[in-house]
Amino acid sequence: MRLLDQKSSVNCIDPSELMRPEPAFADKEISKFRDYTIDPTDPLKDRVQRTYREMHLNQTVDFVKGRHADWLQFNHFTATIREALEKLNDLVDESDPDLDLPNIVHAFQAAERAREEYPDDDWLHLTGLIHDLGKVMAFYGEPQWAVVGDTFPVGCLWSDNIVYRDTSFAGNVDGDNPKYNTKYGMYKPNCGITNITMSWGHDEYLYNVLKHNKSTLPNEALYIIRYHSFYPWHTSRDYTHLEAPGDENIMKWVNIFNRYDLYSKSAKIPNIDELWPYYQNLIDKYCPGELQF
Repeated sequence: MRLLDQKSSVNCIDPSELMRPEPAFADKEISKFRDYTIDPTDPLKDRVQRTYREMHLNQTVDFVKGRHADWLQFNHFTATIREALEKLNDLVDESDPDLDLPNIVHAFQAAERAREEYPDDDWLHLTGLIHDLGKVMAFYGEPQWAVVGDTFPVGCLWSDNIVYRDTSFAGNVDGDNPKYNTKYGMYKPNCGITNITMSWGHDEYLYNVLKHNKSTLPNEALYIIRYHSFYPWHTSRDYTHLEAPGDENIMKWVNIFNRYDLYSKSAKIPNIDELWPYYQNLIDKYCPGELQF
Protein backbone atom coordinates (compact mmCIF):
# COMPACT_ATOMS: atom_id res chain seq x y z
CA MET A 1 0.00 0.00 0.00
CA ARG A 2 1.27 3.45 -0.84
CA LEU A 3 1.83 5.62 2.22
CA LEU A 4 -0.74 8.17 1.08
CA ASP A 5 -3.47 5.54 0.90
CA GLN A 6 -3.31 5.10 4.64
CA LYS A 7 -5.57 7.12 6.90
CA SER A 8 -4.05 10.28 8.35
CA SER A 9 -4.41 11.01 12.05
CA VAL A 10 -3.35 14.67 11.86
CA ASN A 11 -6.16 17.15 12.38
CA CYS A 12 -4.79 20.19 14.15
CA ILE A 13 -2.22 21.90 11.94
CA ASP A 14 -3.12 24.29 9.14
CA PRO A 15 -0.27 23.64 6.69
CA SER A 16 -0.66 27.03 4.99
CA GLU A 17 0.24 28.72 8.26
CA LEU A 18 3.34 26.60 8.72
CA MET A 19 4.95 27.28 5.35
CA ARG A 20 6.35 30.72 6.13
CA PRO A 21 9.69 30.90 4.32
CA GLU A 22 11.75 32.77 6.91
CA PRO A 23 11.07 31.69 10.50
CA ALA A 24 11.60 34.42 13.06
CA PHE A 25 13.57 32.07 15.31
CA ALA A 26 16.50 31.69 12.87
CA ASP A 27 19.53 33.24 14.53
CA LYS A 28 21.35 34.13 11.30
CA GLU A 29 20.43 35.21 7.78
CA ILE A 30 18.53 32.52 5.88
CA SER A 31 21.06 32.70 3.05
CA LYS A 32 23.81 31.66 5.48
CA PHE A 33 22.32 28.20 6.04
CA ARG A 34 23.48 25.28 3.85
CA ASP A 35 26.62 27.04 2.70
CA TYR A 36 28.48 24.44 0.63
CA THR A 37 31.19 26.76 -0.59
CA ILE A 38 34.37 24.85 -1.45
CA ASP A 39 37.15 26.11 0.80
CA PRO A 40 39.99 23.66 1.62
CA THR A 41 41.40 26.17 4.13
CA ASP A 42 38.25 25.89 6.27
CA PRO A 43 38.35 22.59 8.22
CA LEU A 44 34.54 22.41 8.52
CA LYS A 45 33.88 23.02 4.82
CA ASP A 46 36.66 20.65 3.82
CA ARG A 47 35.21 17.90 6.02
CA VAL A 48 31.77 18.41 4.50
CA GLN A 49 33.08 18.24 0.95
CA ARG A 50 35.08 15.08 1.64
CA THR A 51 32.02 13.39 3.17
CA TYR A 52 29.92 14.14 0.10
CA ARG A 53 32.67 12.99 -2.23
CA GLU A 54 32.71 9.56 -0.57
CA MET A 55 28.91 9.43 -0.64
CA HIS A 56 28.60 10.29 -4.31
CA LEU A 57 31.37 7.94 -5.34
CA ASN A 58 29.98 4.94 -3.49
CA GLN A 59 26.19 5.23 -3.39
CA THR A 60 25.17 2.93 -6.24
CA VAL A 61 22.13 0.74 -6.86
CA ASP A 62 24.07 -2.34 -5.78
CA PHE A 63 25.41 -0.63 -2.66
CA VAL A 64 21.92 0.43 -1.56
CA LYS A 65 20.52 -3.05 -2.15
CA GLY A 66 23.28 -4.41 0.04
CA ARG A 67 22.46 -1.96 2.83
CA HIS A 68 18.78 -2.94 2.68
CA ALA A 69 19.70 -6.61 2.92
CA ASP A 70 21.82 -5.90 5.98
CA TRP A 71 20.07 -3.21 7.99
CA LEU A 72 16.46 -4.10 7.28
CA GLN A 73 16.81 -7.37 9.12
CA PHE A 74 16.60 -5.21 12.29
CA ASN A 75 19.04 -7.44 14.12
CA HIS A 76 21.88 -5.03 14.90
CA PHE A 77 20.78 -3.98 18.39
CA THR A 78 17.77 -3.30 20.60
CA ALA A 79 17.27 -0.04 22.49
CA THR A 80 14.63 2.34 23.72
CA ILE A 81 14.26 5.60 21.82
CA ARG A 82 15.97 7.42 24.68
CA GLU A 83 18.91 5.02 24.74
CA ALA A 84 19.37 5.40 20.99
CA LEU A 85 19.07 9.18 21.19
CA GLU A 86 21.68 9.39 23.92
CA LYS A 87 24.18 7.71 21.61
CA LEU A 88 23.92 10.87 19.48
CA ASN A 89 25.71 12.73 22.28
CA ASP A 90 28.86 11.34 20.68
CA LEU A 91 28.02 12.03 17.03
CA VAL A 92 28.95 15.16 15.10
CA ASP A 93 27.46 15.08 11.59
CA GLU A 94 30.36 15.31 9.15
CA SER A 95 28.09 16.51 6.35
CA ASP A 96 26.61 19.51 8.16
CA PRO A 97 28.02 22.95 7.29
CA ASP A 98 25.76 24.73 9.81
CA LEU A 99 26.55 23.07 13.13
CA ASP A 100 29.55 21.41 14.73
CA LEU A 101 27.84 20.14 17.88
CA PRO A 102 26.63 16.68 18.99
CA ASN A 103 23.59 15.60 17.01
CA ILE A 104 21.41 15.25 20.10
CA VAL A 105 21.61 19.04 20.52
CA HIS A 106 20.12 19.51 17.06
CA ALA A 107 17.41 16.95 17.91
CA PHE A 108 16.19 19.00 20.86
CA GLN A 109 16.55 22.28 18.96
CA ALA A 110 14.27 21.04 16.18
CA ALA A 111 11.77 19.54 18.61
CA GLU A 112 11.52 22.65 20.76
CA ARG A 113 11.04 24.98 17.77
CA ALA A 114 8.14 22.84 16.59
CA ARG A 115 6.74 22.81 20.12
CA GLU A 116 6.96 26.61 20.44
CA GLU A 117 4.94 27.26 17.30
CA TYR A 118 2.46 24.37 17.59
CA PRO A 119 2.23 23.39 21.27
CA ASP A 120 -0.79 21.12 20.80
CA ASP A 121 0.68 18.91 18.08
CA ASP A 122 2.81 16.56 20.12
CA TRP A 123 3.47 14.15 17.22
CA LEU A 124 5.36 16.96 15.46
CA HIS A 125 7.46 17.62 18.57
CA LEU A 126 8.49 13.96 18.76
CA THR A 127 9.19 13.86 15.02
CA GLY A 128 11.58 16.76 15.54
CA LEU A 129 13.31 14.91 18.35
CA ILE A 130 13.83 11.61 16.53
CA HIS A 131 14.08 12.60 12.86
CA ASP A 132 17.86 11.98 12.79
CA LEU A 133 17.82 8.92 15.04
CA GLY A 134 18.82 6.66 12.15
CA LYS A 135 22.30 8.13 12.47
CA VAL A 136 22.95 5.54 15.18
CA MET A 137 24.12 3.36 12.28
CA ALA A 138 27.41 5.24 12.55
CA PHE A 139 28.08 3.46 15.87
CA TYR A 140 27.61 0.03 14.29
CA GLY A 141 30.11 0.10 11.47
CA GLU A 142 28.44 2.30 8.85
CA PRO A 143 30.65 5.13 7.52
CA GLN A 144 29.15 8.58 7.86
CA TRP A 145 28.87 9.01 4.09
CA ALA A 146 26.27 6.21 4.19
CA VAL A 147 24.46 7.69 7.18
CA VAL A 148 24.30 11.50 6.98
CA GLY A 149 23.79 14.23 4.38
CA ASP A 150 21.32 14.96 1.61
CA THR A 151 19.73 11.99 -0.13
CA PHE A 152 19.02 11.40 -3.81
CA PRO A 153 17.58 8.62 -5.99
CA VAL A 154 19.91 5.93 -7.25
CA GLY A 155 19.21 4.21 -10.55
CA CYS A 156 18.58 7.32 -12.65
CA LEU A 157 20.33 10.49 -13.79
CA TRP A 158 21.65 12.56 -10.92
CA SER A 159 20.02 15.97 -10.50
CA ASP A 160 21.99 19.13 -11.21
CA ASN A 161 20.96 20.41 -7.77
CA ILE A 162 22.63 17.69 -5.70
CA VAL A 163 25.30 19.18 -3.45
CA TYR A 164 28.70 19.21 -5.24
CA ARG A 165 27.07 17.60 -8.29
CA ASP A 166 29.70 18.88 -10.73
CA THR A 167 32.71 17.45 -8.95
CA SER A 168 31.91 14.54 -6.67
CA PHE A 169 30.25 11.81 -8.77
CA ALA A 170 33.33 11.04 -10.89
CA GLY A 171 34.03 7.32 -10.68
CA ASN A 172 30.55 6.24 -9.58
CA VAL A 173 29.98 3.19 -11.78
CA ASP A 174 26.26 3.84 -12.21
CA GLY A 175 27.16 6.90 -14.25
CA ASP A 176 28.45 4.62 -16.99
CA ASN A 177 25.56 2.18 -16.84
CA PRO A 178 22.89 2.79 -19.52
CA LYS A 179 20.28 1.16 -17.27
CA TYR A 180 20.79 3.92 -14.70
CA ASN A 181 22.22 7.06 -16.33
CA THR A 182 19.14 8.39 -18.12
CA LYS A 183 16.33 10.68 -16.95
CA TYR A 184 14.10 7.78 -15.92
CA GLY A 185 16.75 5.11 -15.48
CA MET A 186 15.21 2.06 -13.85
CA TYR A 187 11.92 3.84 -13.11
CA LYS A 188 8.73 4.48 -15.05
CA PRO A 189 7.24 7.96 -15.52
CA ASN A 190 5.12 9.03 -12.54
CA CYS A 191 5.96 5.88 -10.62
CA GLY A 192 5.64 7.77 -7.32
CA ILE A 193 8.22 9.07 -4.88
CA THR A 194 7.59 6.20 -2.48
CA ASN A 195 8.63 3.75 -5.20
CA ILE A 196 12.05 5.33 -5.78
CA THR A 197 15.17 3.70 -4.35
CA MET A 198 16.94 6.40 -2.39
CA SER A 199 20.62 6.62 -1.50
CA TRP A 200 21.16 4.83 1.80
CA GLY A 201 21.12 6.92 4.94
CA HIS A 202 19.46 7.68 8.24
CA ASP A 203 16.16 8.78 6.68
CA GLU A 204 15.28 5.51 4.99
CA TYR A 205 16.62 3.48 7.89
CA LEU A 206 14.60 5.18 10.63
CA TYR A 207 11.45 5.15 8.52
CA ASN A 208 11.77 1.38 8.23
CA VAL A 209 12.67 0.96 11.90
CA LEU A 210 9.49 2.77 12.94
CA LYS A 211 7.34 0.76 10.54
CA HIS A 212 8.91 -2.51 11.69
CA ASN A 213 8.35 -1.66 15.35
CA LYS A 214 4.75 -0.55 14.72
CA SER A 215 5.11 3.03 15.91
CA THR A 216 1.78 4.87 16.10
CA LEU A 217 3.19 8.15 14.80
CA PRO A 218 0.91 9.50 12.04
CA ASN A 219 1.73 9.07 8.37
CA GLU A 220 2.85 12.67 8.08
CA ALA A 221 5.62 11.98 10.59
CA LEU A 222 6.76 9.03 8.51
CA TYR A 223 6.85 11.17 5.33
CA ILE A 224 8.97 13.73 7.16
CA ILE A 225 11.43 11.17 8.49
CA ARG A 226 11.80 9.36 5.16
CA TYR A 227 12.31 12.39 2.92
CA HIS A 228 13.56 15.30 5.03
CA SER A 229 17.05 15.06 3.50
CA PHE A 230 15.79 14.80 -0.10
CA TYR A 231 16.58 18.45 -0.86
CA PRO A 232 16.84 18.09 -4.66
CA TRP A 233 13.15 17.17 -4.65
CA HIS A 234 11.46 19.09 -1.86
CA THR A 235 13.49 22.29 -2.27
CA SER A 236 14.85 22.35 -5.85
CA ARG A 237 11.80 20.53 -7.29
CA ASP A 238 13.79 18.05 -9.32
CA TYR A 239 12.46 14.56 -10.07
CA THR A 240 8.92 15.83 -10.62
CA HIS A 241 8.73 13.48 -13.62
CA LEU A 242 8.69 10.61 -11.12
CA GLU A 243 5.90 12.01 -8.95
CA ALA A 244 2.49 10.39 -8.73
CA PRO A 245 -0.79 11.97 -7.58
CA GLY A 246 -0.60 12.59 -3.83
CA ASP A 247 3.16 13.08 -3.69
CA GLU A 248 2.63 16.81 -3.31
CA ASN A 249 1.22 16.08 0.15
CA ILE A 250 4.44 14.34 1.17
CA MET A 251 6.47 17.30 -0.09
CA LYS A 252 4.22 19.76 1.73
CA TRP A 253 4.80 18.11 5.10
CA VAL A 254 8.52 17.76 4.55
CA ASN A 255 8.76 21.47 3.75
CA ILE A 256 6.75 22.27 6.85
CA PHE A 257 9.21 20.34 8.96
CA ASN A 258 12.21 21.88 7.20
CA ARG A 259 11.58 25.06 9.19
CA TYR A 260 12.50 23.22 12.36
CA ASP A 261 15.17 20.93 10.95
CA LEU A 262 17.24 23.58 9.19
CA TYR A 263 16.57 26.97 10.73
CA SER A 264 16.73 25.89 14.38
CA LYS A 265 20.44 25.07 14.11
CA SER A 266 22.44 27.37 16.35
CA ALA A 267 25.04 27.39 19.10
CA LYS A 268 22.28 27.86 21.71
CA ILE A 269 22.05 24.58 23.61
CA PRO A 270 18.70 23.57 25.15
CA ASN A 271 18.56 22.27 28.71
CA ILE A 272 18.21 18.65 27.72
CA ASP A 273 17.88 17.28 31.27
CA GLU A 274 14.88 19.51 31.96
CA LEU A 275 13.22 18.58 28.67
CA TRP A 276 13.51 14.79 28.97
CA PRO A 277 10.34 14.18 31.06
CA TYR A 278 8.11 15.83 28.45
CA TYR A 279 9.66 13.93 25.57
CA GLN A 280 9.72 10.65 27.45
CA ASN A 281 5.94 10.88 27.71
CA LEU A 282 5.75 11.27 23.93
CA ILE A 283 8.09 8.35 23.39
CA ASP A 284 5.88 6.21 25.65
CA LYS A 285 2.84 7.31 23.66
CA TYR A 286 4.12 6.72 20.13
CA CYS A 287 7.22 4.46 20.32
CA PRO A 288 7.22 2.66 23.67
CA GLY A 289 9.64 0.07 24.98
CA GLU A 290 12.66 -1.41 23.27
CA LEU A 291 12.86 -1.22 19.50
CA GLN A 292 14.66 -3.56 17.15
CA PHE A 293 17.24 -1.65 15.13
